[in-house]
Amino acid sequence: MDFESAKARVKQLTDELNYHNERYYNQDSPEISDYDYDMLMRELEELEQQYPNLLKEDSPTQKVGGERSAKFSPVEHTVPMESLHDSFSYDELRDFDRRVKEAFPNAHYVIEPKFDGLSVSVEYRNGIFVRGSTRGDGKVGEDISDNIATIKILPKRLAKPIPYLEVRGEVYMSDTSFANLLKYQEEHDEKPAKNPRNAAAGALRQKDSKITAQRELDIFVFNIQQAEGLQFSGHEESINAMKELGLPVSPFYKKLASIEDVISEIEYIGNNREKFNFPIDGAVVKVDEFSVREELGSTSKFPKWAEAYKYPPEEKVTVLKDIEINVGRTGVLTPTGIFEPILLAGTTVGRATLHNEDFIKEKDIRIGDEVILRKAGEIIPEVVALSKRGENTVPFEMPKICPSCGSPVTREEGDAAVRCTNTACPAQLMRNLIHFVSRDAMDIDGLGPALLELLVKSGAVQSPADLYKLKAEQISSLERAGDTLARNILTAIEKSKQNELSRLITGIGIRLVGQKASKILCAKYPTIDELMNADVDSLTQIDGIGKIMAESIVNYFALPKSKELIAEFKTLGLKLTETVQQNKSNVFEGKTFVLTGTLPTLKRSQASKIIEENGGKVSSSVSKKTDFVLAGEDAGSKLDKAKKLGITVISEEEFLSKISSES
Repeated sequence: MDFESAKARVKQLTDELNYHNERYYNQDSPEISDYDYDMLMRELEELEQQYPNLLKEDSPTQKVGGERSAKFSPVEHTVPMESLHDSFSYDELRDFDRRVKEAFPNAHYVIEPKFDGLSVSVEYRNGIFVRGSTRGDGKVGEDISDNIATIKILPKRLAKPIPYLEVRGEVYMSDTSFANLLKYQEEHDEKPAKNPRNAAAGALRQKDSKITAQRELDIFVFNIQQAEGLQFSGHEESINAMKELGLPVSPFYKKLASIEDVISEIEYIGNNREKFNFPIDGAVVKVDEFSVREELGSTSKFPKWAEAYKYPPEEKVTVLKDIEINVGRTGVLTPTGIFEPILLAGTTVGRATLHNEDFIKEKDIRIGDEVILRKAGEIIPEVVALSKRGENTVPFEMPKICPSCGSPVTREEGDAAVRCTNTACPAQLMRNLIHFVSRDAMDIDGLGPALLELLVKSGAVQSPADLYKLKAEQISSLERAGDTLARNILTAIEKSKQNELSRLITGIGIRLVGQKASKILCAKYPTIDELMNADVDSLTQIDGIGKIMAESIVNYFALPKSKELIAEFKTLGLKLTETVQQNKSNVFEGKTFVLTGTLPTLKRSQASKIIEENGGKVSSSVSKKTDFVLAGEDAGSKLDKAKKLGITVISEEEFLSKISSES
């Protein structure tokens, strides 16, 4: 490739990688596999090595992690949290060994699994947990202490009162917890998490630590960053010390001298991945001796004394035997592929979602075809592509009637989903009830899917309103119920009557309207009658409510069954109003703020609260719609972008002055 072609390709790769970094690190919603991302990064590295003039300081190859979120206070890492250089072949590992052994022939290695989670720092003073933070860009991360503290396996007090200890670890979601999360998301018609890493990262960045706790996260600690009162000569020794202090370290690690022994251990770990209850995507090789590490040093991004080996994704060919259609809470018909069972990444796979009609057409797959399957994030099976066309196969077509109730189905223009038109569809009812009683909606404790199914089968419950008509004997007579459970459930049902209107709006399951949108709607329309009478034009005037969502809201309340349900709720005594928090002033009404840097006296959360209490809105990213950037010390790329766009930048002093002048 000549210089001009390389220059164009470097720009293309840089743009692609920056986009995928934003999706992966800052939005926890990647669009490509880790392997595909790694291959793009490797191509860019090779071009930059071939043409050094094309290497820029802001190249993705020179960055670690993502940007720090404005939701959390900044934490500056005294010891940088570096990334690792990746190898994809054993020859690359041998090259790494050659570089180390040429200078230090007696060096040893410690090999550990490479956990697929979110890298964090955890700090202790006098043996007591004091702070947890994300890696961020390697130099500055986010203070997520409250969320880290919800991880049960992480001790809040060490076995010894060490004066100061900072350790690095990987927060992850176990296969069991991830399976529970997927089940919950399926039951509530939520978009399923793509893999455990994204689910763990999303949970760890929640503003509400209660939500983090519900995700059942775990952690492995694998490195000592700083220590007072402890001394070690090597990595294996430090891992043993962390284990004695009660910290959860890797379940296995091994010290070896020969790179061939290291490669054998990597193969062993790879062949036994299916036995672990946690996600790994490779193995890490580290020089054991700290004195050697110090001599070897680091590049701008990677330590020269460590190397990560990434396992390639496992793919296999199988036959698509059938396509099963399931009906969700909002009436969406979802196709599921039924395959000739195969062993994939350690587990037997016989089913995988085919998402929607467009996905099937795009992959051009038919019943009877041979298809390529792989596991996304080593957990979720997915169809990659058609492998071989089967004999006499025909293109698949979605059914014209609902498989649950026989009603006609429809597909709106611009929507990939095919939906059942019958709001009383039995399949929808069950999922509607599960969603209605969930913690984000009416939060009726004790009414799980199994009990709801029994109530539906008995005929006692045919709509959410029927829950408020239940008698004790209707519950206690059910299998594995009883008088005590019946009393507890009726108490929980009665308590839910006092929930705010926004919870009820979340619970009734208007298409596209979730918890956040419900709160926005009820802040504008604090009574059910006001909301029911709102038209599309009025709704779209609300910031955060688009035309499609507005039409969905109006269409829902236009249905006779919806009107009947709301009328029943009124008769049954549910609270159908929202307590609207009054602003202290309207000084920031209609204004959008972005916070960046460290403020002199205010925490980010405090500044955000002040803005919202005075009618303003806080956003995490700078755009043309931003009115003010509130900047403190060490403000980064957001400040630069604000200046380029000509957005007003104010200090904390100017910010507080605006508040006091209004008062």
